[in-house]
Formats: sequence, C-alpha cells, structure tokens
Amino acid sequence: MIDTSRLHIGTSGWSYRWQEVLYPPELKSADFLGHYATRFNATEINSSFYHFTMAKTIEKWLSQTPTHFKFAPKLHQEITHKRKFQEIEEPLQKFMSRYLLMGERLGPVLVQIAASFRFDRLIAADFFQTLRRLYPAQVFALEARHVSWFSDDALDLLREYDITTVIASAGKRFPGTEVTTTDTAYLRLHGDEKMYSSAYSDEKLERYAYMVKDWLEDGKEVWVFFNNTIVGNAVTDADKLRHLVSNL
Repeated sequence: MIDTSRLHIGTSGWSYRWQEVLYPPELKSADFLGHYATRFNATEINSSFYHFTMAKTIEKWLSQTPTHFKFAPKLHQEITHKRKFQEIEEPLQKFMSRYLLMGERLGPVLVQIAASFRFDRLIAADFFQTLRRLYPAQVFALEARHVSWFSDDALDLLREYDITTVIASAGKRFPGTEVTTTDTAYLRLHGDEKMYSSAYSDEKLERYAYMVKDWLEDGKEVWVFFNNTIVGNAVTDADKLRHLVSNL
C-alpha cells in the first residue's frame, strides 16, 4: 500500500447542483461546503479568479471544514489575464493577504493563463521573481495553454523559481505537458471528450492513478482536481480515482 497522506483529491469548486451525486435534496447551498468536506480533503476555489475574496468569507470557509481540509485558490484575472504578469504587485498582495489567513490550510495558488498568452522569458522571470521575493515558501502552480510554455527554456525557468507545472487534461483543446518541475504535482482534469462535462473512462482514470502513485513514491505532494463539473462527473471521477490509487 502506498502512503496517500500527501494526496489531495477534489473538484474545482463545490457550488453546483449536485443533489443527485453529492448533496441531499434538502441541503441548503450555504451548507454545501461542509458536506463536500465529508467526502473530499481539498477543493479549488474558482470565485477568486473573478473577485477578491473577503476575509470574512475565508474565515467562514475555514469554520465549515475540518482542520486537515485544504484550499487551492485561482489567482485573480487582474494579474493573469488583464495585466498579464506586468505591474501586478498591488493586486497580488491584495489577493494573497486574504488567502494567507488560511495558514497551513492554504494549498497551491493556481495561476491559470489564457491560450493567447505566449511565453516571454523577461516577463515570466520578472513575475516569478516577484512571487518568490514576496512569498518565498508558497506553492504556485502554472496552468499554461500555449505551446511556448512547454519549451525547455520555459520549463527550466519554472524549475529555477520553483514554480509547479499544471498537468492539464482538456481533450484536444489545449496543448499540455506531463513534466513536473518541482516536488509538487498538480493534475487538473477538465473533461475528456467535452470540456467541463464528460466523464473519464476507467482506462484513463487507471492511467492517472499510476501517475499519482509514481509521484507519491517520488516523495511529491500531489493535488488532483476534476473540473468536469457541469453534470457532476467530477464527483464520481474523483471518488473512482481515489479508490484506484488506494488499491494500487
């Protein structure tokens, strides 16, 4: 049996109409997170991409979940999509000041960028340098969607600044990598055939289970989030993957 204490599996958010697959029909939406945390040990936060989370909201989330439960917030679009890594210190500090309130309950910060955002070494290095100067110990995971970010030059820069690659599954929609650049592995599964919806086949889940096993045996901290959330396949796929890993 492999040690799964460093394995975090969950879904990309929890505020969905999952009454058939996760939530009892009578459960109020305000109680979704607490119920979700009885099944999974981590979640991504999508709302943090669209607006700056209030401190009182974070305190509420912490109070609704057990102490082992962790959160992986998505970095605000002001930094990733609007300013594209340039002149970002003010919004970055605003974002991080809220999430650092989580202490050890804060997982990786997801840095998802647009498919049109190409790798520029100077811009990327300046951004990574800012991250490391301000938050030297924080895990940041980059989900790039342009092939230029998967070059040797780009991957070497990620290693230099200890920035984790997100290994994403998005069918044929975006290019990707299966290279890990740090002692953290971050797997993001958007749906196999149809983005944000399709379930994964047993064969693909088994392949991911072996990838997770290899990472754990290499001593990595492993994060897996299913984003095929529309009809609830994220919940059943996450359960299946966890079961597969635990039986390897």
